[in-house]
Amino acid sequence: MFQFFVSISEVNNGLARVTGDDYHHLKDVVRLKPGDTVRISVDNGENYLGKIKEFTEDAAVIELSEKADDTELKGSITLFQGMPKSDKLEFIIEKAVELGCTEVVPVMMEYSIVKLDEKKAESKVIRWQKIAETAAKQSKRSIVPHIMAPMKYKDAIEYAACNTLNLVPYENETGPKGTLEIMEKIKPEDSVGIFIGPEGGFSEKEIKEAVDAGMKTVSLGRRILRTETAALTALSLVMMSKEE
Repeated sequence: MFQFFVSISEVNNGLARVTGDDYHHLKDVVRLKPGDTVRISVDNGENYLGKIKEFTEDAAVIELSEKADDTELKGSITLFQGMPKSDKLEFIIEKAVELGCTEVVPVMMEYSIVKLDEKKAESKVIRWQKIAETAAKQSKRSIVPHIMAPMKYKDAIEYAACNTLNLVPYENETGPKGTLEIMEKIKPEDSVGIFIGPEGGFSEKEIKEAVDAGMKTVSLGRRILRTETAALTALSLVMMSKEE
């Protein structure tokens, strides 16, 4: 079943209008027909199942039939991802969305190799947000997670200060026992931040700044994980801790 996101302004009298690129995709790419069932997520948090009623010149009109389950975790999960090389961030964003992440913040860290100027970063964010939307549709999310513009590490720490808990997987942190104890204490409604280093990891200065800010360093095992593997492992642990 295909999923589409619409704004509340496109919902009226039990009908929803799918417009723009989604209209083209629905009608001309996957070639759905009147009578086909789709899932509609509205930006006010409501989700519906509905059947395509008709196609107008600029919209697919969906007749909403019943409420659909909310697929979101309670609280929030924000991934603060150290800026990686090449297109790794695209892969990380896609999988982070599938795992229930609410927001992804690319972070410029001491060992980040990639440097983006403001203009290039702006175009990247547009592409990253589109990847997040596609992943949200595929995984039947009820929201499209927000992808922020890259920020400096210091700014990321300040931004994360409002979270209930911030975790920092760190290769020099030993033993899974402490990590599991922290995960067991996470409540569904908690807002959790996860800081992941780039390919070169965290500098000692960055770890000190994180600890001084009250963040918890954790271990993901005795092996050294790639940045994308570390991100998905940590997200998976937090996701399962928040599932009810």
